[in-house]
Amino acid sequence: MNQLEELDKLVSGVDSELESVNDLNELQQKKANYLGKKSILASISASMKDLSIEAKKEVGMKSSKIRQLLEEKFEAKKKAIEDAIVNKKLENETIDVTLPGYKLPVGGIHPLNQTIMDLEDLFVGMGYKVAEGPEIETDEYCFEKLNLPKGHPARDMQDTFYINPELLLRSQTSPVQVRTMLAEKGEPIKIICPGKVYRRDADDATHSHQFMQCEGLVLGKDITLGDLKGALLEMFRKMLGEDRNIRLRPSFFPFTEPSVEVDVSCGLCGGKGCNTCKHTGWIEVLGAGMVNDNVLRMCGYDPKEIQGFAFGIGVERITMMKYKIDDIRNFYTNDLRFLNQFKEEK
Repeated sequence: MNQLEELDKLVSGVDSELESVNDLNELQQKKANYLGKKSILASISASMKDLSIEAKKEVGMKSSKIRQLLEEKFEAKKKAIEDAIVNKKLENETIDVTLPGYKLPVGGIHPLNQTIMDLEDLFVGMGYKVAEGPEIETDEYCFEKLNLPKGHPARDMQDTFYINPELLLRSQTSPVQVRTMLAEKGEPIKIICPGKVYRRDADDATHSHQFMQCEGLVLGKDITLGDLKGALLEMFRKMLGEDRNIRLRPSFFPFTEPSVEVDVSCGLCGGKGCNTCKHTGWIEVLGAGMVNDNVLRMCGYDPKEIQGFAFGIGVERITMMKYKIDDIRNFYTNDLRFLNQFKEEK
């Protein structure tokens, strides 16, 4: 039998052999028998050295075509076996997608973050913008431009974390107001400044060395104390309930003049008096006032043309009032039993 006949026989025999193969390992062995280094095709190629030039050409061309044909047949068989495996797997592992899935535990928004989001939504709806600034501040922005020069006795009201004589962890978000005023260069402003602040307080049920504030600043022509009261009344009624009232009492802050302490009516007794409000019907919640003329001048404003008010809200305090929480430390201990109470069910 010459080489051409052997090649023809090779092709005629491969189909019958592949028909019974259903395993990839067996297929690989068959492929080695037909196309490997010790296969019949390899033997035919090795025997061509004894042929004439014309015969070599004829056998070589046919050998190449046969090799390509065999490779196509083996590749097609491989794909058929793989498809059969996948189909069988899909058939055996069918999932009913209409069945309800497992309910996985998910987190929720921290109550302090939720309060900040609520405040931002409220004030943005009133035309305010949200401003932010660095938590490591300069003494100039945190105190000096707020009418608190070095050595001022009012600095003793805030026990501050100093990094060096000129840098500190901000004890209030008021520096954001200063930065905004300097950037706006005398233009009207309407902003709130939420963020973390730091003071050297002993941690207890109502104090923390790190807490959150949301300060507000409005500057423009003919801004009055009445505008301040209206904004704060709107805020407390939206955050704590439409039945709440506020009152303003004279106070002192170096960066505002006149300055006021703001009280909100007690939500537990409705203003009648209880242990929570010390039987006064009112709870002190924040400080506010009209921006001091010295602050306006240092930040590039003419007090004769521009007036404004500022206020500072303790985020923890208003959150404790809203949810009737009696210990500020609950916000920071990461107790899931506490946090899960504020998680909205989906």
